[in-house]
Amino acid sequence: MDIMETVRTAIQELIVPDLTRIREENNEIKTILTLTNKRLDDVNLHLADQSRRIDETNKRIDETNKRIDETNKRIDETNKRIDAVRDELVQRIDETNKRIDGVRDELVKRIDETNKRMDRLYDVVVRREEHAQSSQRLNAVERDMAELKRRIAA
Repeated sequence: MDIMETVRTAIQELIVPDLTRIREENNEIKTILTLTNKRLDDVNLHLADQSRRIDETNKRIDETNKRIDETNKRIDETNKRIDAVRDELVQRIDETNKRIDGVRDELVKRIDETNKRMDRLYDVVVRREEHAQSSQRLNAVERDMAELKRRIAA
């Protein structure tokens, strides 16, 4: 039994200190593992909270996108109405321009006719200078006639 005792003592001297050290390291590892698991749990809770917040944000973004789509539809409708009004106004402006051109042509024609009438009147009407000359000549002719009549009568 001495050999057994010696082997046992040798094993205890060699292995027991290592076992004690292994047990201590194992306890440290368990403590670290526990702390790591707690941190992982905290991280998982935080991730779950972040995921929930992201989901809420995505819902809000979806609602905002719907509102933007509705606004875009309204803008498109308004643009169509603006285009229709623009087309109508362009058509009315074109019609008004045609009417203005017609009135202008008519007025130009009337002015031309009036100018022709004035030219004819100018040709017919005796000018002041011509009238004064004609009056002087008429007076001279009347005097000459009166003198001729007086000579004939004498």
